[in-house]
Amino acid sequence: AEHQHARYNPLRDDWVLVSAHRVKRPWQGQLEKPPPEDVPRWDPKNPLCPGATRANGEVNPQYEGTFVFPNDFPALQPDAPEPDDSDHPLFRAAPARGVCKVMCFHPWSDLTLPLMSLAEIRAVIDAWAKLVTELGASYPWVQIFENKGAMMGCSNPHPHCQVWASSFLPNEARLEDRTQRQHLSQHGVPMLLEYAEQEARRKERLVVENMDWLVVVPYWATWPYQTLLLPRRHVCRLQDLNEGERDSLASIMKRLLIKYDNLFEVSFPYSMGWHGAPTGPHLQEDCRHWQLHAHYYPPLLRSATVRKFMVGYEMLAQAQRDLTPEQAAERLRSLPEVHYKQRDK
Repeated sequence: AEHQHARYNPLRDDWVLVSAHRVKRPWQGQLEKPPPEDVPRWDPKNPLCPGATRANGEVNPQYEGTFVFPNDFPALQPDAPEPDDSDHPLFRAAPARGVCKVMCFHPWSDLTLPLMSLAEIRAVIDAWAKLVTELGASYPWVQIFENKGAMMGCSNPHPHCQVWASSFLPNEARLEDRTQRQHLSQHGVPMLLEYAEQEARRKERLVVENMDWLVVVPYWATWPYQTLLLPRRHVCRLQDLNEGERDSLASIMKRLLIKYDNLFEVSFPYSMGWHGAPTGPHLQEDCRHWQLHAHYYPPLLRSATVRKFMVGYEMLAQAQRDLTPEQAAERLRSLPEVHYKQRDK
């Protein structure tokens, strides 16, 4: 807790430098604007609202639950042409095709996941599983991710995520596939299943848990309040969750996200995403080395206005953090599970 040391991340096969004493240094750097608290429930100029007109001229339906539509500015398209052949091994290109979708969680712009009901969060989970099943029938990788808050690049103040399906395994997927495969081969048990069992027993990095899930600040965390959401049972893909596990997932997500918001009493920004076994042609392969999990990467470090920047040493050498994962977990664990906006109620 007091002296710098490096920790190994077996999921990414790399290291993070932990320098807990640096959190005491005075801060005279950039201060962020706190997220706005006065987001209108409905805004005809917000392209994600029910009944609003999007950039391509399409009008959203008056949806009352989740709403999925093709991204109007997709990073991947299904009919992209083949790149030209390379004339040198240092100048390689490969085909990249896919589809990109946007999924609104709720019709109200001022309602984020921690403020939604368990039934509404469960509907989001079911929609996620449905998309992974549909897109994963043909695409090898389906990436669900949510960028929450302007600090994380979110351009629309409306609760939503994105789902990108690709004709290839992205870098992080290929890396996690390799490390998890190696761990199963060497130790006879899926890496993250064994890791969840260890963290449930040790409890020093545990944030919240229930019968089916646990959330920890991972031993190798890079971001200040980074967490890892893990099932207790061996589950390869999101669509493999049973009814009870989906209900308990909604519950533990709400508990975690309330704690995040309560940390600095602000709508907590983060990037999160699900990782599970590859799909498409990989559905017929042995993927027992995979364990379903979700990563949460929040940037805030000391307050609602001071964030962690991944620059300098982090970009040019290796990741570094200023407080230990145990300290972060203890602080999150101690926070109330009633949202700060609802305490008076």
